[in-house]
Amino acid sequence: MPMARTETTAQWQKNLIKQDEIDRYLSSGKDFIDDEAIENEIKANSSASPERIREIVKKAFDIKLMDSADVAALLSVTDPALKEEIFAAAREIKMKVYDKRVVTFAPLYCSSKCVNACSYCGFRCGNEAIERRVLSLDEVEAEARVLASKIGHKRLVMVYGEHPDTDADYIAETMCRVYSIKDPVRGGVGEIRRVNINAAPLPIEGLVKLREAGIGTYQVFQETYHHDTYRKVHPEGTLKGNYPWRLYALHRAMDAGIDDVAVGALFGLYDWKFEVMGLVAHARDLEKRFGLGPHTVSVPRLEPAADTDFSWVKHWVSDEDFRYLIAVIRLAIPYAGLIVTNREKPEMIRSVIKMCTQRDADTRVGIGAYSDAFPETEAGAINHQQEEKQQFMLGDTRSLDAIIRELVDMGHIVSFCTAGYRCGRTGKKIMDALSSGQEGCFCKLNAVLTFQEWLEDFATGDTKEKGSKIIDKEMEEIRARVPADFSKAQLEHLEKGLLRIRAGERDLYF
Repeated sequence: MPMARTETTAQWQKNLIKQDEIDRYLSSGKDFIDDEAIENEIKANSSASPERIREIVKKAFDIKLMDSADVAALLSVTDPALKEEIFAAAREIKMKVYDKRVVTFAPLYCSSKCVNACSYCGFRCGNEAIERRVLSLDEVEAEARVLASKIGHKRLVMVYGEHPDTDADYIAETMCRVYSIKDPVRGGVGEIRRVNINAAPLPIEGLVKLREAGIGTYQVFQETYHHDTYRKVHPEGTLKGNYPWRLYALHRAMDAGIDDVAVGALFGLYDWKFEVMGLVAHARDLEKRFGLGPHTVSVPRLEPAADTDFSWVKHWVSDEDFRYLIAVIRLAIPYAGLIVTNREKPEMIRSVIKMCTQRDADTRVGIGAYSDAFPETEAGAINHQQEEKQQFMLGDTRSLDAIIRELVDMGHIVSFCTAGYRCGRTGKKIMDALSSGQEGCFCKLNAVLTFQEWLEDFATGDTKEKGSKIIDKEMEEIRARVPADFSKAQLEHLEKGLLRIRAGERDLYF
């Protein structure tokens, strides 16, 4: 359980924000989001010629962060044929940087207690329709055990409300408990090898604790980059109401030694074009100060939540605009992983997945929902869409096995690789490798090994048969790319690795 406290919640809130950990990043007392400048840039580039758009698309293949004026120009495109060229380029760039692999993960919600009052969130503090809980360490372990040993996930995003009961110490303790799981499964071991954290902004001293506990990527989404909208949806006097404290959360993480950070916007709070410009500005400031941008970008849309009124929303994002903004982000921040989640319905995810690199599967967003949905006696017997326990409603509730089967049918290989983080390929090293295409080669090899491991340990018969065929196809491609992209020694190591995994060895990687 969370540690016993002597300070009150009010004292905790007062002491959490360190003003000097905002001021150090400001320029002449201002943050890097200039609302008026962004709006003017969008307007100034609203009539870009097809020739200019094609030049911008061509430059995107250099795998560098795009100039803001060029991003604004892409956002102005309305011609369907020209949009199709941009979609095609987004798919090609994804292939150039990440190949055909798609990484899967699951969120693990550890708490529904929150001191904030965000107008769009089911977990807001004044919402009496939500059951409030903070999982004990044993409960966190039970949830993670389902994910690791019954479903077969290797990566988690652990999610926490902003509350004194879920401070940095609690987050670090839950991470350590998850990493401790080593369960025997069909042919190997059920374990979580990579824990990413989606939590509220923390001071540097708290972020150091997360780094020491083995954090993967630290996610803090700004929700909306538009200052006025931010103030309207995050009431004054709440912790989340402090715009710059949240905006510089990832800067503090970098200074704490966490070199994999993730940005995101909640599309629908304000104009989606502005939010895309904000994401690129965020990446640019990280690059300027630390030499590397975000490891991933997430693109959640507003979704219904228990007892939450959305009549005030004026910027709902259409399916057409949602697909297009994903394409623009893929070109604008081409080195970053791009995450689409089960907020979206299956047909939407299918339509954008060739531009994306990650998606969740077998997802539950309620507190204790995995244990509820997978009781020991009858797996899957309980409905996991329980409004009183979760932050929002899901669009895709299919199993990991079913989603993997679909991805394979679409020509993807599913990767469970976490090798880069244990081999030191993080931060600037992985960004340089992604830009050069080298990381894509490592990822292709490791995707083959880790997917074979998952097929051996968790796949149903049909999924294993289809998965084996995609591995055979990947092996043919790798052999054809020797010696241009892969050495003969790498190929031999890979072939031996597959045999070793089929014989019972686990966690092999390059």
